[in-house]
Order: sequence, then structure tokens, then C-alpha cells
Amino acid sequence: MPAVGFDLDLTLADTRAGISAVYAALAAETGVAIDTAQVVRRIGPPLEVELAYWFPPGDVPAMAARYRAMYADVAVPATVVMPGAVAALEAVRARGGRIVVVSGKNQADTERTVRYLGLEVDAVVGGLFGADKGVALREHGARAYIGDHTGDVDAARAASAVSVAVATGSFDSAALSAYGADVVLPDLRPFPGWLDGFRLG
Repeated sequence: MPAVGFDLDLTLADTRAGISAVYAALAAETGVAIDTAQVVRRIGPPLEVELAYWFPPGDVPAMAARYRAMYADVAVPATVVMPGAVAALEAVRARGGRIVVVSGKNQADTERTVRYLGLEVDAVVGGLFGADKGVALREHGARAYIGDHTGDVDAARAASAVSVAVATGSFDSAALSAYGADVVLPDLRPFPGWLDGFRLG
């Protein structure tokens, strides 16, 4: 069966409040002044990339481990479904497609988030960003990949899949179009209509 891939953070899941809360807890523990608004604006790249803005290189591995230790209890319960996400997944399923979530978030927290939100998907792959996501998308036969970041456009290109960008994250519609996304939507709500004209099989 053909598949459609989806990013998680700010595509299917609104993780802003949860991620902000974990960074606020890190700031309280370490005494480091972390601007959580800046953190939220940069959601997408690997955790270690963001931590490097706030901690010396030698401290990043320990801070990443602490962040992940807190994530399940602090961030996951604060996560909500993005507008149109459930209908988008149902649209793929109604057209005979499989659904694979490919995220930059680590495997365990990607699985926890999908499970907590009750998203009905066929496969979950975590810990990949940018073109590296293309490997998983190819393995699962994804014909299209939907995400909010320019790195998700790179992922679709690497998998020879159609890049569907949603302007729900760090990049607006103009930036996503300029980067070369094949399709740009304001959010997932118009996705079922777009899928009607896309040959999934």
C-alpha cells in the first residue's frame, strides 16, 4: 500500500507549551537564562542543536539526557493535536494509504506523543532530521511528506516524494515556497482537499 509521511512537531502535534515547560525546568535547575520564546520559534532541528545555544559544548550531552528524562512527564501531557491533523490522517486512510510519522524527536518520545494524542498511524520513526528522514520515507514507500520546516522539504526531496509544507511552524508560506516546497498549505485543514487531486496509488 502507498504511504504518506508526516512530521510530528508543529505538523501533527502542537508541542510548543510542553517544550517550553521543559526548557523552563532546565533553566530553573541550572540557573541558565533560557529564552523559551526563542526556543519555540526554532522547533524542528535536533535537540542538541538548540541546547548548544544555551550551554557550553561539553554540557550539551548531559543537558540532553536531563531534557529527555523530563519530557515524558512534563511535555507530553501539555501536547495537543494541531488543527486538521486527525482529519488529514483519516483522509489518507480513506484513500487506502498507510501513515508513517517521521520526526526529529527521539524514538521514545515520538512514540509517546503519538500514543498520548491517540493518532492512528502505521509506523513511527524518530531521531531523524532533514534529508536523513528520506531514508525512512523511502523504506516505507512514502509518496508525499508533510511538514512545517525547510528540513522537511529536504526530507521529501531525499525520498523523491512530494513535499507538502504547512506554515504552522518557524517558516511562513512565502519562505516555504521560496525554499522549494511542491505544495504549501496554511495548515493541515486544507490537506484532505489537496489529497483528492493527488494520485496516491
